[in-house]
Order: sequence, then structure tokens, then C-alpha cells
Amino acid sequence: MGQGHANSKPEEVDESMVLVGSEEDFKKSKRIRATVNDREVVIFYHEGKYHALDLRCYHSGGPLHLGEIEDCNGQTCIICPWHKFTIALGTGEGLYQGKDPENPTAKKWYSKGVKQRVHKVTIRNGAVYVALSDTSIRYDSDYYASEKFDEKTCIKK
Repeated sequence: MGQGHANSKPEEVDESMVLVGSEEDFKKSKRIRATVNDREVVIFYHEGKYHALDLRCYHSGGPLHLGEIEDCNGQTCIICPWHKFTIALGTGEGLYQGKDPENPTAKKWYSKGVKQRVHKVTIRNGAVYVALSDTSIRYDSDYYASEKFDEKTCIKK
């Protein structure tokens, strides 16, 4: 799956929305990394829907833009490439498979709760904008949101 990077400096539309690309950009690349108000985010275009979330995985700062998208129990999820943590794109929930106590031979999906910050995507006249979610509410991914990483190794500087 291709990955893109916004070519030009994001254009601010108002205080909350930042231009991250065109719909055409997303149809070609399926994912674009951008900086929105000093926060690194990744925006996915999957099956006709847009999803924006913090770029770094809540668990250990893994680069989510390099992860695979999978369906997990009816939810579209990104799988972190470092430790295979599963994150629902629509909600930011951390998901895991465990044994069903009522049927120990069957695996069942469980939620750890919202761990990854998701952001609002708006489409206007063929342009894709992202507005950050309310940062007064803390999520686990906030820990890595302000860290700077080496682009080639994805390791904290």
C-alpha cells in the first residue's frame, strides 16, 4: 500500500482545521503524514472513509503510517508494525484477542479502551482538512505525540 507525505506546508483554514492534502492525493497514496498544529498525525483513506490519528502508536511510539490495515471483528484497524498492537481507526480503541471464558477454545476480541487519539477529518471542495481533538482529555498516545524521531530509524532523538 502506498504512503504519501503532504508536499506543501499545511494551509490553515481557521483555528482548528488544517489542510493536509487533496482527495486525489489520498486516492493515490491511501495514507498521508502531516503536522497539524505541531502534532504529527497520519490520515488514512480506506474503503471511502477518512481516519486521522496520532502518528505514533500509544504502546511504544511505533510508526503507524507503516502499519497494515485489517478488519478485526467488524472494525477497521491499523496494526502497529513494531509490536503488532491493534488500534481501531474510528475510535482509537486498543483491541486484543483473548480466550472467551465461556468457550475456552474460541478467541474473542476485547477492548482496552481508547488509547490512541483520533482527530476530525473534514472534506471541503476536494480538499482534506484535519482538526485536532480536545487535548484537555488525555490519551496514552499523547506521550509520543510531542517526541521527535529520526526519520530513517524511527527512534527517538
